[in-house]
Amino acid sequence: MSEVYAVIMAGGSGTRLWPLSRHHAPKQALRLIGGRTMLQHAVDRLRPILPVEHVYVVTATQYVPTLSAQVPDIPLQNFIVEPTARGTAGAIGLAAVHLQRRDPDAIMAVLTADHFIRSVEVFQRALQAACQVATQGHLVTLGICPSYAATGFGYIRRGEQIARIDGFDVYAVEAFVEKPDAQRAAEFVASGLYSWNSGMFIWRVERILREFAQHMPDVYAALQRIAAAMGTPNARRVLDEVWPGVRRETIDYGIMEKAQDVVVIPVDIGWSDIGDWEALYGVHEADAGGNVILGNHIGIATNGCLIRGGDKLIVTIGLQNAIVVDTEDVILVCARDRAQDVKTIVEQLQANGMTSLL
Repeated sequence: MSEVYAVIMAGGSGTRLWPLSRHHAPKQALRLIGGRTMLQHAVDRLRPILPVEHVYVVTATQYVPTLSAQVPDIPLQNFIVEPTARGTAGAIGLAAVHLQRRDPDAIMAVLTADHFIRSVEVFQRALQAACQVATQGHLVTLGICPSYAATGFGYIRRGEQIARIDGFDVYAVEAFVEKPDAQRAAEFVASGLYSWNSGMFIWRVERILREFAQHMPDVYAALQRIAAAMGTPNARRVLDEVWPGVRRETIDYGIMEKAQDVVVIPVDIGWSDIGDWEALYGVHEADAGGNVILGNHIGIATNGCLIRGGDKLIVTIGLQNAIVVDTEDVILVCARDRAQDVKTIVEQLQANGMTSLL
């Protein structure tokens, strides 16, 4: 089988985990679970099945020193730098041309640095099965078996079963579906035909570049200019010149919704995208009062809360189903069911010029 390379997407800032996640300390660099950062968890999951020199990280220029220090055994040249964020399509395309230059026959597994996966061994076996499927030329995605009618994720509708590999069923994809409202989400889950879109993809590098050429020819042309300069003294100059003009787009809309021969492997791996404070609450074991305490806390009649702080003592009385996050310069207090609104606060701070808090 062709050599497998993992590409970990680690460029986002994680605004819904503000005030802990900031421009200088993005979500993937934070120790949110078990004393390891999200990037370290992502790399740790791969160590038993891939040599570390086959692991690449796509991130922003300013994050490279922090992230490379967290995983020092990943070669520095394996950090692929985006001058500016251009969406997942551009980031994946940039990684693809890097891999093509190293190994034209490469299998490319696109993963992210902000997922929590409880069943690591099942994930590893599923990824290996997906790589086998990808060798046959398919575009493969791992779909998450839905545990509730989520409205915050896209969905994948599966069609005919085409294979069974090492205990994993492989289905043709009928459609990628945008985030649904509550009623449609409930219908999706009840049908048994839908998976959550995890954003994890596996394919031959030459196949995904062919898809770029067909469906995003403008982006493909930019990628070819960048690729032609790789390994020359002009590489960085060309990247800086070309990249700002790359169309901002997601891989789902730009490629996956239009491509043929896409397959999905539904998996139950205890997955969460740790997209906000409510999601972080969900991956930790709560105490007898339903509280997740990540810091120094004393409470009376406090139930169903997430308390995140440092050395400072946080005291709560009569607090129910709330999130409390204490940082050096900001204290966040919000209802757990309003955790998504943290992003709106970040937007307000940006609009008001309070960028020192971002």
